[in-house]
Parts: sequence; C-alpha cells; structure tokens
Amino acid sequence: MTTAITVRGLRTVFPGPVQDTVIHDGLDLTVARGEIVSLVGGSGTGKSVLLRQMLGLERPAAGTVTVLGEPAERLGRTGAAQRVGMLFQQGALFSAFSVLDNIALPLRELRTLPERLVREAAMVKLQMVGLGPEHAHKLPSDLSGGMVKRVALARALALDPPLLFLDEPTAGLDPDSSDGFCQLLAALHRELGLTVVMVTHDLDTLFALSTQVAVLAEKRVIVHDTPEAVVRVDHPFIETFFRGERGRRAQAPLPPPTPSPPSERTRHGE
Repeated sequence: MTTAITVRGLRTVFPGPVQDTVIHDGLDLTVARGEIVSLVGGSGTGKSVLLRQMLGLERPAAGTVTVLGEPAERLGRTGAAQRVGMLFQQGALFSAFSVLDNIALPLRELRTLPERLVREAAMVKLQMVGLGPEHAHKLPSDLSGGMVKRVALARALALDPPLLFLDEPTAGLDPDSSDGFCQLLAALHRELGLTVVMVTHDLDTLFALSTQVAVLAEKRVIVHDTPEAVVRVDHPFIETFFRGERGRRAQAPLPPPTPSPPSERTRHGE
C-alpha cells in the first residue's frame, strides 16, 4: 500500500484570552493512494482545520503532516496545484472571470504554455466535468449551483493533480444535482486514479463515494475504516450520526453496533 498522506502526533491549539483550546491532541491518520477518505466529526472537532493543515495552509502546534512524500507546508510553494487540487464548498470561482478563464487560471499561472494550448486544455477539462463548450464564456452568475461545482472541479483538476481535497462537495445542491455530482466524482476517481480527502456532513454523499471514513472525536481519529465497519463501532457520535434518522435514510438497514476499540452519491443542475 502506497501512502499519500501521513499525519502523526498532531496537536492543534487555538490561543484564547484566558485559556487555550486544544482541538487535536495526538491525532494520527494515514491516507492510502487511490482511496476516497471522508472526514466526519461533531462541531468543533477540527475537520476543516485538519484539511487546511494537509494543504499546508496552517501549521499545527506539534506533530507532522506529510503529503505525497513531502512536508505539507511545502504545498504552499510554486507548483502546488500540480500536486493537489482543492474544491471549496461554495466553488470560490472568480465572479469577473468567464467559466473558461476560471478553469484556465492555474494553467496560465504556470507561464509555460502558449495561450492556444491553455484554452484547449481548459476546454478539455470543461468537457471532462460534463459541461459543453456553450458554457465556456458564461460568468459564474449565469450558472446553477451544480454547474458552479463542476466548473470549480474542472479548475481543481486543471493541472492533473493526483490528490484532490473536497470541502462539503454537495452542499447546497438539490438531490438530483447531488446525485449527478457524486456520479461524476466517482467516475473521475476511477478514470484518473485520484486520491480524495473529503469533509462532508451529507450521508448520501459519504456512502456514495467513500472507501474509508475517519471519525474525529475526543481530539483524535477514533476509528478509520470502511463505512460498513465504522457504523458498527459503539461510540456516541457514531450512534447519533450514522444510526439516527439521517443515517437510516441514507443507507440500507444497519447491523446492530458491536463494541470495538478506538483506533484510527447525470444531472448537473441546469
């Protein structure tokens, strides 16, 4: 098994006026290449913080984060988009840029390709996410929510990175658009051999896409396993999150929980 991300002994502290708040303490996590790993946990467990630390945007108080064989902080340097793609929750498209220019931005920043090739490559990525060339010169304000997500995904994949981070990828989408986007992500994962790390609260998305689930609780990863195995773990958060009403809607009837020691979802919304 080849490793894409290794987190060891992570400690995250938010300074406070009276007392510091410890978010992570001794957190360990390993993400294997080719997996789709979902990070889940209650409010305040630091899922998005962990994502930013993997991206090298924040540094922990202690511990190490290694991404694709290098310290995560090096991802902030030139060329990071060739190694890591990021899909933000609201898409984060530039409102004054056309669809084509949004997708082309990482390619232009390389300053190594002629403009003709940049535009051709951006059109290929647009088609890759299921959008036709008639959308290339639209502005983000002309797009539906599902289309914004697809354009943002095309931009994240512009430089063919092997690793993709997703922050609530189906948030704000209607069920049909969400289903279509999950199908697209699953197809791209298979075709491109991507490794994906995803933060999501949507159980339909989680069960549709995840090969592994890492549960954050008690300032660490308490279990990291397949979705089928995680739902069997006897823990209060897992009971509430996976075995409550939302969980019953999202999947077939679940087996009863068994004690386990803590360890580490094609419309595009037009």
